This record gives sequence, C-alpha cells and structure tokens, in this order.
Amino acid sequence: MRYFVTNDAGKPAAVQLRKLAAACALAIAALGGVHAAAQTAEAHPGWPGAGQLFVGTCYQPVDRSREQIQRDIDLMKQSGFKVVRMGDLSWDYFEPSEGKFEFAEFDWIMDRMHAAGIQVILDIPGQPAPLWLHHRYPGVDLVSQQGTRLDPAERYMDNNSDPDYKRLLTRLADTLTKRYAKHPALKMIGYNNEIGNGYLSYSEADRKRFIVWLQKKYGTIAALNKAWATQRWSRRINVWDEVRLPYADGPGPYERQLDLRRYWSEVNIGVLKGLDAVRRKNTPDKPAMSNLWDSSGRKGFDYLSTYREYANYGAMGFYPGEPVGAGFEALMMKAGMSTPIWFNEFTAGGPGYYGTKGRSRMWAHFGLLLGAQAVMAWTYNSHLGGEEQALFGLLDHDDRPSWKLAEFATIAADFAKLEKLGFPRMTEPKVAFAYSFDNMQATNPIGPQGTNTVRQYVTTPYMTQAHNAFAPLLKDNIDAAVINIAHEDLSRYKLLVVPGMYLLDQPATEAIRKFVGDGGTVIMTAVSAKVDGNNQWYATPLPGGLTDVFGLRTNEFYNGSTLVTKIGVEEVKGANGHYEVLEPSTAETLARFANVDGTPPAITVNRYGKGRAIYVATPAQREIMGPLYRQLYAGLGIVPGPKTPDGVYARAVDGRVLYVNTTGEAKDVAIDGAMTGVLSGKQFSGTLRLEPLGVDLLAK
Repeated sequence: MRYFVTNDAGKPAAVQLRKLAAACALAIAALGGVHAAAQTAEAHPGWPGAGQLFVGTCYQPVDRSREQIQRDIDLMKQSGFKVVRMGDLSWDYFEPSEGKFEFAEFDWIMDRMHAAGIQVILDIPGQPAPLWLHHRYPGVDLVSQQGTRLDPAERYMDNNSDPDYKRLLTRLADTLTKRYAKHPALKMIGYNNEIGNGYLSYSEADRKRFIVWLQKKYGTIAALNKAWATQRWSRRINVWDEVRLPYADGPGPYERQLDLRRYWSEVNIGVLKGLDAVRRKNTPDKPAMSNLWDSSGRKGFDYLSTYREYANYGAMGFYPGEPVGAGFEALMMKAGMSTPIWFNEFTAGGPGYYGTKGRSRMWAHFGLLLGAQAVMAWTYNSHLGGEEQALFGLLDHDDRPSWKLAEFATIAADFAKLEKLGFPRMTEPKVAFAYSFDNMQATNPIGPQGTNTVRQYVTTPYMTQAHNAFAPLLKDNIDAAVINIAHEDLSRYKLLVVPGMYLLDQPATEAIRKFVGDGGTVIMTAVSAKVDGNNQWYATPLPGGLTDVFGLRTNEFYNGSTLVTKIGVEEVKGANGHYEVLEPSTAETLARFANVDGTPPAITVNRYGKGRAIYVATPAQREIMGPLYRQLYAGLGIVPGPKTPDGVYARAVDGRVLYVNTTGEAKDVAIDGAMTGVLSGKQFSGTLRLEPLGVDLLAK
C-alpha cells in the first residue's frame, strides 16, 4: 500500500510535516504495526538488556509495620537485591472503598526502596477484586454452570468480562500509573497477577456477551450451525437466543467448548490490552512485565498469538519440577521476543515444602542457560494467614531470615559476576516448536467428558508430546523457541517441529506450507492435522491440508507394543506403541518398523518446494526424536552445544561455558584441557566435577 502526500503550497513547513507524519502513521496502522513497534525493546535502549542481571523478591507489605518494612529493605540491600515486585493482589490496599485512594504508606515504601537502591515493578492489582466491588456491582460475581451465584471465596473469583469491573480496573491502573510515573524507583509495570488462572462464568449477561462474540465471528446462524456441527443429535440452532453457554468441563461436543474458551481468552486479552493502553499513556518509558499464567487449565488464554500487544518481556512464575517441562514453559513465555526472560516469581520453598539447599541457585543458573535475566523469590516473608500460609518465603514466620535468604544473596553475588561476561544470553534459536492455545483446548478437555471420544483417541497428551520432542534438543544443549507458527516470522528458523498438533487451522497450515516451500525443514508427528479450526475432522485426506507437502496420506492407526526401527545406523526402540500407517506418494521412506507386519514406514521425508517435510508415524517420543535430530543437524547447520552427561546442561557464552547439574548426584564432565571455575575459583584439568545441584562457569 502506498500513500502520497501532496505539497500544500503556502502552508507552514510544520503543518506539512504533521500531515506527512499522520500519513505515515496511517500507513503503519494499516499494516498493524503501530502498537507492535511501540512495544519493542529496541526502541527503548534504557530498558533491561545485555550486561544486566537482576535478583530480587516479590514483596507484599500490606501486613507489615514500618519497622518491619525498613528491616526487610535493609536485609534486601545487604543481600544484593536490585528489584522488588509489589502491588499485586492488593487492590483494596490502594482503594479501600470505591473512589477513595490511599497512597501515603506506599509512597513511603517507594521512597525507602529508592533510598536503598532497589527498583520496583509496580503490579496493577486487578485480581482479586475487592469485596466492596463485588458488593456494589454484583455483575462481578461468578455464576456456576448450574446457575448458582458464587461468593468470591478465594483469589481470582472475579468476572473480568463485567463492564463495571473493567471500568474500575482502568481507573485503578490510571490512578496508580499517574501517581508513580515519575518516581525514581519505578522500573516496570505488571498487570493482573495470574490473570490466566481466573474462572469462567455462566451468568445471563455472560451468555449475551458470548452471543455477541459469536455474531461477530460467524455472522449468520447458518455459519454457526456449520461450525458447531449442530446437525448431529438434533442440536440445530434456529435463532441466536437459543445459544447457551457450553459447559467448559463437559459434557458436550468440543466445537462449542473450543469457542467458549476462545471467547474467554479474548476477554483476558482485552483486559491486558486495556491495561497496556494505560501504561503507554502514563508511563511509556516503562516496559510491561507481568506474571500472566496463560497456560492455566482453569481459564488460560492465547498468549502466543497476542503477546506483542501487552508484553515487552516474557515473564512467569517459575516453579520448576524437572528440566524439560520447566525449560519448555519458560521458552513459551519468551516466545519470539528478543528480550530476555524474567522469572518474576521464583520458587524459594513451595506449598507445604520448605525447600532444599542449593535448589534455588541451581534453577537460577538453569534459567540463565535459557536466556533469563532475573529471578525474584516468591515470596519474601512467609504469610501468617490466608491461602498461602504454608508456603515458605525467605523469612520464616517469626521474621527470622532463613538460609534461603543467604542462598538468594549467593545468587545475587553470582549474577553480579556473570552480568559482565555475556549474560543475559541474547539467544537466536534456529529451531522452533509449534504450540497453540486452541490445540491445547482441543486435546485436553476439562472434566470426565464421557460422551466424547477424543480423549480415547488422543491417548498421548499434547504437552507430553511437546516435552518428548523438546527433550533431546535440550539434552544436546541447543537453543529453541516455542511459538504459535501462524503468528511469527518462520524465516528465522531452520527447523520447525510440530509435535502432536491435533488441531491445525488454516493459518498454521499455510505457515507450514510456506516455511517448507521457502526452504525450511519441518518435522510433524502422529496425531497431527486431524481437525480444522472449528475442531472438526478434516473431510480430506490426512494430514489435513498438507498431504502434498508431506507427500503421503494416513488414516489407519494401530496400537502395538514396543516399536523397533533403525534411524541411520542406530536401532531405536520406542516405548509408545501407537503408530499410523503411512501411505507415501512422493515421499521417501527414511525408516521402517522392523517388528510390525509389512514393515510400514516409521519416518518419511518429502521434497516440497525448496525444503523438506518429515513425518514421524508415532507420537513424539524421545527415543525416536533424538536420533532423527542428530541426522539433521549437520545438513541444517545446527551446532550442538557442549557435551554433557544426563541431567547436566550447558551453553558456551563468550568463550566460556556455563554448566548446571540439575540432579542430586555428583557428575563428572569431560572438558578440554585446564580451565578455571569463575564461580567456584577452582582449577580443573580434563574433568569438571559438579557436586549435586552444582553450577560453574569455566574459562581458559
């Protein structure tokens, strides 16, 4: 699209320049780029970036005296903390009754933080809503599937689609950001802690708002009936008012449940976009960094399709259980951003679990491997009451600093050494994994779902497939991205992995087609591309819309026992016995099942355009994906990282290597010659000895 600006003779130059600027703005807006451009960190060189690491804590001073707060701040400073996150979960701390704001105490805390050299992430506390709001505006109350109005008995029991809620939240955000916009302690703005962990609601007002959303999406009743397959079992809709809210936890068909989840996803995204509009108006020099929990099973939302509209840094509550799942979810939050990851909640103890020495330090360094920039302990002081009274912070319940505070001080000292040595890692991954909110909803229904057969078909959950596909790459110490492939520039990647994408809509289908046609290599595993964007099975040969790209079709599938195949010269045994019968047309067979009648193809490859499309006949499993990747690295120019034993991960950074032992056992790592541990101060020759949960950065 082109815009031509005529020269208005006789008009002042400033007027002409304003017209030119307006025309340019219109052109950018037409391309959808205004908001995205404003969100990029590249336009703000003062925002956290290379050469800066942060250790801090989440801090809730609402039940602390000034004497306690000052002592807390003194301990934070002594521990080397640079940043705190405050404000979350505390709406009525700032607005104890409607329209009455109180800031004196928080003003004092902000001033004291600044005096201590500690910067503040101000979290807009939009959830939970205060009781006065529920009392005065009952539309904020949730209604259950059975029609029962629910009291806000726990956090996040707020209907954030309610107009009064959104109006009052906007006022809160506007008031807070204006109040502290110029405060020297303010570093970042956060929104509605864990907004994805809210609840769906079933009020009559919700039903009407859902109908409006459907009307906008489908336009006509006929289109809605087709998308929802209402011809089945006498469920045809004749007028819009016959639409009812589907039961999110069943029973019922998935088509309408998917749309219900999409609707609530857009509600959450709308709230976040509204808050970011306030940030851009009042504090445009401060980035947005929020703990959103988009993957929560209760509600969730489509973060990977929309994050550029309200996030400048991928941020999350990092509560790792094991490296593969922890790494994958962290990369989900980073998505396609160039900025590093922030762990703005980071486990110190855990629900009912005090923690073990060395664990937090190990996970902090594991985060650095992935491209993290900050770790912030959840939480600073252990709570005496409330829902998390048995979640243990850095201070014990008697206000005595635990050994965990000392461990976070050690992390801060480590980070102070590392931030000038190439950290945070600014990664440029060449491998991407496909993930989508829609696919998760289609393959992971809530509740028993006894009347639907999808659960019986998708016996390997999508996230299990995703982790299985990711694990070998993590083991080989190779960087990766986790993205929604229909919303990213795929040309930056050499390898695209599509593990178990049961729902593959038209935009994603076309993205794969273009990626391969332009020269990329894609790997797709079984159970992929079975249903379309309406969650209905493709009426075409499978994989839907991509049979020509993969050069095959597949329909039959069976469950065997251990599957045996050979990839290159390596014999492989897959533990998952599910396999699809592949019928190649133009595809070549790379591997066959040795212990299945007829030795059908286990892996095929098809040349399409300038690239290659590889299909794996089983759900993604580590035993198969690892050898397959290793066959591809050299041809794709993907270089594995340092070799490490199981459970040890590493990355080379500016000529040094950071090693992290995630296991409870000592590990010996082969190294090249004599090296010095930057963190340990020890000398090593030929072998690095890493103690359980041990970390070190080795330099020549």
